[in-house]
Amino acid sequence: MSLPFTKLHGAGNDYVLVDGFAAPELVDRGAATAVLVADRRFGVGSDGLIVLAPSAVADCRMHMWNADGSRGAMCGNGLRLLARFAIESGRVPGDAMSIETDAGVIAAVVQRDDDGEITGARVGMPSVSVADRPETIVVDGISHAFWRAGVGNPHAVIFVDADPELAPLHRVGPALQCDARFPDGVNVEMVFPAGADLLVQRTFERGSGETWACGSGAVAAAMVALRVGAVRGDRVRVRLRGGELSVHRIGADRAELEGPAVRVFHGVFGA
Repeated sequence: MSLPFTKLHGAGNDYVLVDGFAAPELVDRGAATAVLVADRRFGVGSDGLIVLAPSAVADCRMHMWNADGSRGAMCGNGLRLLARFAIESGRVPGDAMSIETDAGVIAAVVQRDDDGEITGARVGMPSVSVADRPETIVVDGISHAFWRAGVGNPHAVIFVDADPELAPLHRVGPALQCDARFPDGVNVEMVFPAGADLLVQRTFERGSGETWACGSGAVAAAMVALRVGAVRGDRVRVRLRGGELSVHRIGADRAELEGPAVRVFHGVFGA
C-alpha cells in the first residue's frame, strides 16, 4: 500500500488525513488502515484516521476511525482538521463549508492569520444532551460521580477538586469502557473548574486511550459545567494537555467549537 497523507493536530489531538476523492476504496478498508497508520512505533502515529470523501448532501464527507480501528461517529477536532485539509487538497473552494458526518451535517469555517495562512477552524456541533442527574462508578474502592452527555457521541464528565493531572483517569477511563451502561464504550473527561470561564481537562477517548485534546469532550464538559453552574457565560475556555479550545454556547443545547488546526507534515505511507 502506498498512501499519500497529511498529518494534522488540533491542540495535540493528532490525525492522519487522506484524500478519499482520489482513493475511494479507503472508505471500505478504513478500519484496517487506521490500525496501521495510527501505530506510534510502526506507523505514522496518531489518534486515528480521517478520510475526506464526496457527499451527496454536503460539500464533503468525513469518515473517521479511532486508533484501534473502531468507527467514530463524531470528532470535534477531527472536523476542524478536515476543514483545513479539504481546502488545502482543493476539494472545497471556500473557507466556509458543510461536512457530512455519521452524526449529521456540520457547518465549518476556517480561520486565517494576517498573511492568509490557515491557523484554525470553528465548527458547529450536534445537539448536546446532558443527563438530569449524575451517576456513579466505583473504581479501586473510590466512588466517582459522572454526568452523561451526548455530542453525537457518548461522554462521561467527572468533576475533580484539583489538577486533573493528579486524577486517576488511567483507571477510571478503562473501567467505564467495561461498564454495562456503555456497551459501545464512552469518552471520559476529568474536569477541574479553574475559573469563571475556564476548565482544565483530561480525556480518555474510547478506541484511542488518553488523548492530548478532545473537541467533543471539551463541548460536553463545557455544557455540563454550564448546566451545573461550575462556569458562567456563553464562552468557555477548555485547557487540555495539548493546548486550549474555546466552546461557544449558542443555545440551550447547541455550541460551536473553536481552536487550532495545525499541519504537521505530508508523507507517503508504505512507499
